[in-house]
Amino acid sequence: MANIIVPSPTIFTSSCVLRREQQQLFVSKFNAVIGGIDSSYSLWNSCIQPRNNSRNTFQLKCSNGHPLNSVSSHDGVVGSSLAKEDSKPQPTEASYPLSNSECIGSNLSITVVGASGDLAKKKIFPALFALYYEDWLPENFIVYGYARTKMTDEELRDMISKTLTCRIDKRENCEDKMDQFLKRCFYHSGLYNSEDDFSDLDSKLKEKEGGKDSNRLFYLSIPPNIFVDVVKCASLKASSRNGWTRVIVEKPFGRDSESSSELTRCLKQYLAEEQIFRIDHYLGKELVENLSVLRFSNLVFEPLWCRNYIRNVQLIFSEDFGTEGRGGYFDNYGIIRDIMQNHLLQILALFAMETPVSLDAEDIRNEKVKVLRSMRPIQLEDVVVGQYKGHNKGGKSYPGYTDDPTVPKGSLTPTFAAAALFIDNARWDGVPFLMKAGKALHTKRAEIRVQFRHVPGNLYKRNFGTDLDKTTNELVLRVQPDEAIYLKINNKVPGLGMRLDRSDLNLLYRARYPREIPDAYERLLLDAIEGERRLFIRSDELDAAWSLFTPLLKEIESKKIAPELYPYGSRGPVGAHYLAAKHNVRWGDLGIEE
Repeated sequence: MANIIVPSPTIFTSSCVLRREQQQLFVSKFNAVIGGIDSSYSLWNSCIQPRNNSRNTFQLKCSNGHPLNSVSSHDGVVGSSLAKEDSKPQPTEASYPLSNSECIGSNLSITVVGASGDLAKKKIFPALFALYYEDWLPENFIVYGYARTKMTDEELRDMISKTLTCRIDKRENCEDKMDQFLKRCFYHSGLYNSEDDFSDLDSKLKEKEGGKDSNRLFYLSIPPNIFVDVVKCASLKASSRNGWTRVIVEKPFGRDSESSSELTRCLKQYLAEEQIFRIDHYLGKELVENLSVLRFSNLVFEPLWCRNYIRNVQLIFSEDFGTEGRGGYFDNYGIIRDIMQNHLLQILALFAMETPVSLDAEDIRNEKVKVLRSMRPIQLEDVVVGQYKGHNKGGKSYPGYTDDPTVPKGSLTPTFAAAALFIDNARWDGVPFLMKAGKALHTKRAEIRVQFRHVPGNLYKRNFGTDLDKTTNELVLRVQPDEAIYLKINNKVPGLGMRLDRSDLNLLYRARYPREIPDAYERLLLDAIEGERRLFIRSDELDAAWSLFTPLLKEIESKKIAPELYPYGSRGPVGAHYLAAKHNVRWGDLGIEE
């Protein structure tokens, strides 16, 4: 910053004229101050980069507005002196000049626990490579796989190289990028409950980190029954001593309120809430992220987002395949726990929440919790459960759920469920929120459908006949496949007569945005690295969600409610249509135009 020249004293009033000596003294002092600010600013600015620039310029020290040692994995451990020390308030980076050593040279060490499993191979490692390929990761990072399987570094690299893919753009040679990424991947074999094995992992991490400041991220791609063992060992033996430590936990987060609360209590013996990132990958979907943008940044929608204009809201999830060998896991949870209690309920909370104070993670999560706590208890008569059975179609035989050898014979676990939910607040009073989720259905889709009320005194009702439901405006957010947002409207067909038609105002993402849409795991992994918690589930959110579904689940299981059978590849049980009709709703995914 150049020295500032003070204008000539003639511009001051006569009562404030300075003698030349005073002016020169003032100029010299002023420039000295500005020079000091300039040097501090230059150093600070070299650390802080605008978020809208390429993220490869950001430094982990400055990623989330807190110093590296603001959170240690020992936070919350009773009697831990380290926990007490770390609990003291820490100044933020902007409050004092930063040294070069604080600004650069921080390592990021990512440990994928359960590295030999399908989730790690198919989702986590490819997502990490995609972030690296797009230059989102910091310069100094390593990836460690950890599992019980005996494996060398080269065997791990060979395993994950089979699932890595490159982006469409060709600015970098794909093979070179893969080789560079794989060279940063290492493996350590150990037991999940062995502190000694995690201590060995810590030694290897320190060796790769080279004595620099280090931040550590653990991704638990393992069954929930060993979450606590791993967290305990990682916290006590492999946490960062001079940076942050964060843990990503995959669902399911328990089976009911009691088991979920116990899991949270055990995790918090070794981690602070701020260190726990409960991941629901559906919250990382592009259309789910766009939901709040669509509502809060478009004047045309926000005034309509209430009971006065919206007739019903539908959240639909369907898969066109069955359990296919995963029946042992699925049978212990069922479709309500696996999809409705987390994926669909989280989307509902985002859809229905009031305008948050800001885009800060805590402000958004506060509003989601308010929605969940305002929801009416789910009644058994407002729920339909089903289970797919074997079916022959097109000369091919499709097995039923209980035909899966991993599923217990005579199992009553539902593979389909539909439910009507209500939010008892001023905005949504009386509006049914219908959820529908199922396996082995006729199509694969996930979407949010908003059906608006009929036009009062519609001048053109004669042109539509007696079925006024066909004239209802409908907003559809198709989460997958082929992401899209479209609005169904009524319009006149060109010609001399007065013939009306229902058409779509369509935003098809692949047509409007030809660039490949990042996978949800990429977005969520990057958010966890940067300390952005907006799309992760807080413990009180989890409690409120389980409080809503636990009584229903216990009633279904205690009464041994038999699921209605439906053929593999069909639209699901007939009972789902009766449930919708009971609330004066027609499922929006049944139209022939779909």
